Amino acid sequence: MNIEFNYMYRDGANYKQFGSVVFVNPDNISVAEIEMQIKELLIDGEFFDYKKWSIPSIHKYPYDSEIDHDWYTFEGLLTTENSANDKRTVRDFLKEINNKLAYLPC
Repeated sequence: MNIEFNYMYRDGANYKQFGSVVFVNPDNISVAEIEMQIKELLIDGEFFDYKKWSIPSIHKYPYDSEIDHDWYTFEGLLTTENSANDKRTVRDFLKEINNKLAYLPC
């Protein structure tokens, strides 16, 4: 089963936009294990910078740097039979976000 990573963007005017990415899971990593690893990397336990995680933008409205931001909210994971829409495996994704965050300044 593939893994669907669901996320949300709430802009400065409180409009919500939803997105998802589907990764292949050839190693059959459990949703619980993937979620645990993701939650360890979230900002304040729920947010992530979509650019640093290489997640597609879901900004539907013009970006206003005065009130908008680059943080998305992690909504959860699902197993799915939908085809992958990301070239990375879920393991590759986890490694990538771990590596990118390991080199961020404190």
